[in-house]
Amino acid sequence: CDLLVGGVLIPGAEAPKLVTKEMIKSMKRGSVIVDVAIDQGGCVETSKPTTHANPTYLVNDVVHYCVANMPGGVPRTSTMALNNAILPLLIKIADNGYKKVLSEDKNYLAGLNIYKGKITYKSVAEALNLEYTPANKAITE
Repeated sequence: CDLLVGGVLIPGAEAPKLVTKEMIKSMKRGSVIVDVAIDQGGCVETSKPTTHANPTYLVNDVVHYCVANMPGGVPRTSTMALNNAILPLLIKIADNGYKKVLSEDKNYLAGLNIYKGKITYKSVAEALNLEYTPANKAITE
């Protein structure tokens, strides 16, 4: 391929390596890989984090672009987008209190990672090799 964009996300877990070194060797000289999953370890075996100041490197004559925190390249735009997405969620918590929102809204509960020192997101617990407590149990203890 001429361009490979890797965008794998398993919330709270490291991205699986879906593209092997052997696959990279079969790509044409000058092909480009953009590994958007680099913040979660990358989904390409040859990926390693880069920066906006030094964004690319070559492996087998294939250009790799693996900038960690890609939205940081457009900070104002990415901040406004994040604020637009999160503000309604925060207003609900502010208006109702976090305990009520967590106990009444399964979507908020599903996004809970840590509660009173207990890891309530299974993938995070597994990735860090720590004890997992289901969120619904943690908020009732």
